[in-house]
Amino acid sequence: MKSLNLTTLILLSLLFASCNQSAKEPVAENQNSSVQIPYLEKQGTASRLVVDGKPFLMIAGELHNSTCGGLEYMRPVWRRMAEKNLNSVIATVSWELVEPEEGKFDFILVDSTIIGAREAGLKLVLIWFGSWKNAGSVYIPSWVKKDYKKYPRVIDEDGKPLEILSTLGKESEKADTKAFAALMKHIKEVDNDHTVIMMQVENEIGVLDYDGNPGAARRDFSDTANTAFSGPVPAKLVDYLVKNKENLFTELKKVWAANGFKTEGSWEEVFGKSTFKPDPKDWQYYSYYTEELFMAWNYASYIGAVASAGKKEYPLPMYANAWLKQPSTRWPGKYPSGGPLPQVIDVWRAAAPSIDFIAPDIYIDEFTWTCEEFMRSGNPLFIPETRGGEAGAARALYTFGEYSAGCFAPFGIDNPMWEKGDPLDLTYGALRKLEPLILEHQGKGSMRGMLVDSKMPVRKLELGNYIIEARLASGNMKMSGGLIIQTGPDEFICTGRGLDVFFSAKDNTFRTALDIVDEGTFRDGEWIPERRLNGDETHATTFDGAGLRLPEERISIQKVSLYKYK
Repeated sequence: MKSLNLTTLILLSLLFASCNQSAKEPVAENQNSSVQIPYLEKQGTASRLVVDGKPFLMIAGELHNSTCGGLEYMRPVWRRMAEKNLNSVIATVSWELVEPEEGKFDFILVDSTIIGAREAGLKLVLIWFGSWKNAGSVYIPSWVKKDYKKYPRVIDEDGKPLEILSTLGKESEKADTKAFAALMKHIKEVDNDHTVIMMQVENEIGVLDYDGNPGAARRDFSDTANTAFSGPVPAKLVDYLVKNKENLFTELKKVWAANGFKTEGSWEEVFGKSTFKPDPKDWQYYSYYTEELFMAWNYASYIGAVASAGKKEYPLPMYANAWLKQPSTRWPGKYPSGGPLPQVIDVWRAAAPSIDFIAPDIYIDEFTWTCEEFMRSGNPLFIPETRGGEAGAARALYTFGEYSAGCFAPFGIDNPMWEKGDPLDLTYGALRKLEPLILEHQGKGSMRGMLVDSKMPVRKLELGNYIIEARLASGNMKMSGGLIIQTGPDEFICTGRGLDVFFSAKDNTFRTALDIVDEGTFRDGEWIPERRLNGDETHATTFDGAGLRLPEERISIQKVSLYKYK
């Protein structure tokens, strides 16, 4: 296994030393080797990532796919990331670059990525671009690409081979597993500082055909796959279904019940023959559901084996991410069939217990619906890929507040277009200050998020003994987000931009008024008031209740205490 010698490590450290002069001094090798590696813990209803013994909120961004594909290209990236108020970055590792020749590993780009993030004071999540990326098999090494017999491809219903490795190719699974295990062993050897805190195993996997007939790529139709589909549903899955019968995803329980809760038989005998609704109005209908369940089992079994082998070397938390079902791609094959989506989460849990959670890549307008779907069955919400810009800035505050999310990471965070001003920078700056308070209140029911836009300019929510109404402020913004934390019976911390926030008592026999409003900041978890707000800087004298103004031109953190009167 090829890795970096001491001289090369020193040179790489010097190479990246200029990335961020203000970054924290890198921790010496082996200094923290006795500290427990990153892991997930529960607090109330939330799942939190713990890093170096402390809860960690991923205020993050994902780099472009090929950013980490060259040493020189990466150099200025780390400098820019260090200036963007991030505390973590999601970056890629490519199988074709790690194992260009079978059995010969080269980790120089992995090492440089780890060192670059460390020198910039950032934590790192690595994406394993192994067998699949966006359903396709484009990051596999040439020696895998060119050997179709040893590493077979998916065949669609029309008999057409797709550029997608079949989940039923046992040699493909063995090769991917071997490479990922070698990667995890190497990370353990070189990353005693725990710069790498989590792993994403593969990327947006599933059977997908952009040009095929509707449903032609809803599953693998190779001879091996056809035999498996006609064969018995695996006993491991049946045992899971029986054990978790009362808590299964609604549609899964429905189709299983319709066939008499059978515990043996083929996939269609146990779950029934699929149906298809092409009308866009029915986009949430589960077309070709039995085929999707079948593919989910095969993908999860394959990826579960890869992740399990990696965890035996170095048991970091691991997750799988999903390309979403959406109005424009509403049936399996139009979106990747078998990927880690909520409707097949039970299959994934049965087949891949080494995967800690499933995560959505959210680019659709149905943002809140997606978040809530992915939190069903106790799945923690981590968003490793989504839109940035103004939408990302608003949704970041909302996601951490409303769902106690563990991660928010817009894609393409390194895009040069944001060098002259990224709306996310202001929001992330506020989140970094609020991080200790957010972590303290995660999962306890004392924190909410606010999200309004031009289509829905007013939203109401409840917190403690108050009804809170968030309104899109008059101005140029089309979407605004905020976060509110209850720190006492009548006391709240509120942050956001372009929002008017009104409080009224649930007991409507009382009127609600502002007592004290201070604008300020947090330093090491301690509230630092900077100025008292009143008059035109608040909504203190309206009939709508007591109100705060969160200005459009900047992020404001305000502490408000209320009182009631008759």
